[in-house]
Amino acid sequence: MKVLPTILHIATLGISIPSSTTTFVAAFSAPASSSLQSLLATHQNSIASLKDTATTITQDEAVAPQNDVFYLRYVLNDSYEDDEQRIAALKSNLEWRMNDGNDIVTSARTAINAAMMQTAENGKFNNEPIRNAAPNANIINEYLTTTQCITTSLPTTNDLIYCIRAGKIDDKGLMSKVSIDQMVDFFLYCKEVNAMVADMRSVQSDALLKIVTCNDLKGVKLVGGSSDFRASLSAASKKANDLYPSLNGRTLMLNLPSLLGPLVKIFKLLLPKAVTERLRFENGPLSEVEDLREVAEGGVGREEFVGQVNALAYGD
Repeated sequence: MKVLPTILHIATLGISIPSSTTTFVAAFSAPASSSLQSLLATHQNSIASLKDTATTITQDEAVAPQNDVFYLRYVLNDSYEDDEQRIAALKSNLEWRMNDGNDIVTSARTAINAAMMQTAENGKFNNEPIRNAAPNANIINEYLTTTQCITTSLPTTNDLIYCIRAGKIDDKGLMSKVSIDQMVDFFLYCKEVNAMVADMRSVQSDALLKIVTCNDLKGVKLVGGSSDFRASLSAASKKANDLYPSLNGRTLMLNLPSLLGPLVKIFKLLLPKAVTERLRFENGPLSEVEDLREVAEGGVGREEFVGQVNALAYGD
């Protein structure tokens, strides 16, 4: 049964999809206890060194962002053994951003700027520039809507909450129209958008924000489904894990089919402790929600949902 290791692999590495409802331009609650400014001050020399390395390679801000939070995430990532490995990772990622990923990072930056400009003019956030700028958006956006995914925020910490319902995606229909590589590019664009948003909001809220992922597995296919879709998710997840250090928060696996319960216990034993600590399995949240817009800002089910996510994402 390939579905479980695929789900766990994706959850471990983290992947996101741009939703029709994204509320990253919004009022902020009180920042988390760890101040971003204190982190930036503590690590200012390391940040400056990484930033100098990046700007020596390129002056393109879509490739080498000016936001210090981008470099702070490298500094805080404990998967690097030393500064030499950290710099090597940054250079490798910049190489991707200048070449294979250049269209992705440039389009994401342009789209976010357009969305923010329209927000400033109209007083209401419009996510369409971001959705429409995604690779192959004219095809993929027909299959990925607010029925399957949204991005919102958690009032207590300002972290982004990404919700996806894999069981409601027509993966075979989708993959009959796009290739694995095209789907990978789409997913990486989504991750770039969320990373940029998280970095911008970190500055505004004075806290280092992460992405909490809620995978609602109700109705997920235990057999069948598109192997190409799973392959694209896996490939994009592996790449995103390298490209976006210190971005993923806890992943909540919600409403897992009962047949997968025993297998989860086995697979968890095979995963490193650092990985299992980031995973939570729970039944209940989102199970009675018909439309994910109900948990977005202003939705009728938001208060209950954010309370549940807060307890699961940050509780023991």
